Amino acid sequence: MATKYQLATQIEQRLLARNQILESFFSREAPRLAEACHEMSDRFLRGGRLLAFGQGPYATDAQHVSVEFVHPVIVGKRALPALDLSILYRPWLDAILRPEDIVMGFGPPEGDPEVWAALDSARERNALTFALPGLEGSYTIPPANTDPFIQQELIELLYHTLWETVHVYFEHRELGHDVGEAEFLYPFLGREKQATGDATAEVANSIQMKVADDAKLRAQVAHEESEQIGNAVTAIAEKLRRGGKLIIFGNGGSATDANDFAIDCVAPPSGWKAIPAVSLALEPANITAISNDVGTEVVFLRQLIAQAQPNDVAVAISTSGGSRNIITALEEARKRKMLTVALLGYDGGEILRRGLVDFPLIVRCDYIPRIQEVQASIYHVVREALEGLVYG
Repeated sequence: MATKYQLATQIEQRLLARNQILESFFSREAPRLAEACHEMSDRFLRGGRLLAFGQGPYATDAQHVSVEFVHPVIVGKRALPALDLSILYRPWLDAILRPEDIVMGFGPPEGDPEVWAALDSARERNALTFALPGLEGSYTIPPANTDPFIQQELIELLYHTLWETVHVYFEHRELGHDVGEAEFLYPFLGREKQATGDATAEVANSIQMKVADDAKLRAQVAHEESEQIGNAVTAIAEKLRRGGKLIIFGNGGSATDANDFAIDCVAPPSGWKAIPAVSLALEPANITAISNDVGTEVVFLRQLIAQAQPNDVAVAISTSGGSRNIITALEEARKRKMLTVALLGYDGGEILRRGLVDFPLIVRCDYIPRIQEVQASIYHVVREALEGLVYG
């Protein structure tokens, strides 16, 4: 078994290895992405919707896309219509698709023929299609990496940049010159109207800048948090060997990450063994019932009370570190003397200040998409390390 130092070093190397892959991909793809965003903004202005879907762990990407567009993290940005159709995507597409819509299909590195078939059908009906990955469509990417975790992180960074850039194009084209709250993302647009072609070239450059920011933040986490991540993995592995499970939860985009982490545990890459895990964010009936009957602050608390067993591990994912429903669940986990872990952004927030978790894993940034991208890398390397520690 690896020593603590060896484990921390392995984790640091795995985090840093992602940066070269991501930066290389986006240096090639930025111009195409900028053009795709331009077309997406046109379709949104014509009343189009973003319809997303995937199977298994890739359904969580569709969930994440939907919440990003409907509930934007930049104050003042309007909600754009998006839906996650993963639960029954082909019949749903057949029933509701319109020619002005945007259709986005997610799959593993080798692709998913069923997803491709649905995208082909949508393209025949004049929808703008994104095959992520795939070989045919309005926008396609070939597999950039055979590692399913790294591929999924690449795709998350891709659709975050789509979301950021569509808002810029949308307002630039609609208002003519004023980009409002989005100006800090792409200051070159300023307050003066530019030709669309010039804007597209500048957007492509800015996409690469965003990827560079992402890489810098991941490198910072690799250098500063690898030892803490390794210690958390060791503690989690001990609980799992004693018959425990992971109980994972988060809100919004962090809910989709909780779902993805849980699925990565129970349905891992080929050749790996399953690890017991549940996501409390994957229970819409429970969440809506508790919210309606009691209140949103206890949506995870009530479920934790019902689900927690000795040796279970509470894993919270929060960009702010201050969500009340996360805090109340962690308070309960503390009362039950559960092992607690949290993936946090900003400065760790109230969760860190109150010492509510045994292992806070902090991405020190105040911009939510970048936080989430690096948090995805963290829980993926945690899952990789657990494979060796639990079953090695």
